[in-house]
Amino acid sequence: MATSVSAPPEDAPRTDPSRRGWRRLPVVHQLRQSVGLQRGMLVAGLLLTGLFLLTALFAPLLAPYGHAQLRDADGPFGAQQPPSAEHWLGTTVGGYDVFSRVVYGSRTAILVIVVAIVLSLFAGVLIGLVSGYFGGWLDRVLVVVCDAVYAFPSLLLAIVMAIVISGGQSSLFGGILAAAISITVVFIPQYFRVIRAETVRIKNEAFVESARVVGAGHWRIMTRHVLRNATRTLPLILTLNASEAILTLAGLGFLGFGIEPTAAAEWGYDLNAALSDVTSGIWWTSIFPGLAIVLVVLGLTLVGESLNDLADPRLRSRRAVTSGEAAETPVVPGGTLDAGPGGLDGIEETHR
Repeated sequence: MATSVSAPPEDAPRTDPSRRGWRRLPVVHQLRQSVGLQRGMLVAGLLLTGLFLLTALFAPLLAPYGHAQLRDADGPFGAQQPPSAEHWLGTTVGGYDVFSRVVYGSRTAILVIVVAIVLSLFAGVLIGLVSGYFGGWLDRVLVVVCDAVYAFPSLLLAIVMAIVISGGQSSLFGGILAAAISITVVFIPQYFRVIRAETVRIKNEAFVESARVVGAGHWRIMTRHVLRNATRTLPLILTLNASEAILTLAGLGFLGFGIEPTAAAEWGYDLNAALSDVTSGIWWTSIFPGLAIVLVVLGLTLVGESLNDLADPRLRSRRAVTSGEAAETPVVPGGTLDAGPGGLDGIEETHR
């Protein structure tokens, strides 16, 4: 007896696989999940972060002058000139254009963030994975070392590392590398703790035991099974560490351990150079580099905190339930309340 398969109704919703693909992208998925204040925070953070990235990418096109330029065809810019048509945000005490320094400072910041996070991510994930998987004396030694580094004041540790690495030189490559490695040393214990805790939990799961039974080696289990499931929270840490990297870089520059102005623009150095201007009523040399630091850190922090809230079901805001949706909520195994015999009336009859 032949069975005929009925065609789906024409008005049935059809989902395009390509649309489902882009909807599952990390930030897009969280943006679709968010509602209310959480969505507003996430959108505001994405806008500020996007503006920061675009400014760093198109810095040579946005800045009217070079980061170390002191004169043009009309002559020297002059020191501490107020905002004008020629210099939108004025000039510094050294005669640099403030707007150009702020724009090029975003490029220096993004370079340090990328180098620092890549180095700390690689080192922290690797030692956390090895420590949590093998355990034993190696795990105890690595935990003690990382706890000692984590307990040390982060900015003081970054200053010490900057002095050791840079050796008093503040070129573009040397300064960025010194600042990035200084920040890396501070960030490694954070990645180590997260990956180690997840590895200790995952290595005892049934699918890992099954991989051992079929003869998979330690390296294959660590990379193919444990690592994939232990890195789900890393995007949240990356955004928060990016904002910490900005503050650490600004702190190093403010204290005089940053990059020389002739090598690259750096917001912390510009704030340090503007200290004497504040008491003289010259506000434009300090407010704009400081505002750039605040806005970038605020944007990255909003993105990180929003993603953290959305990843936790206890903190995630729920969409308002409209009338008539309660009966469609699957609160019993096997379907919705109206899926039983007789629907809701049938359930009520059985309990009378």
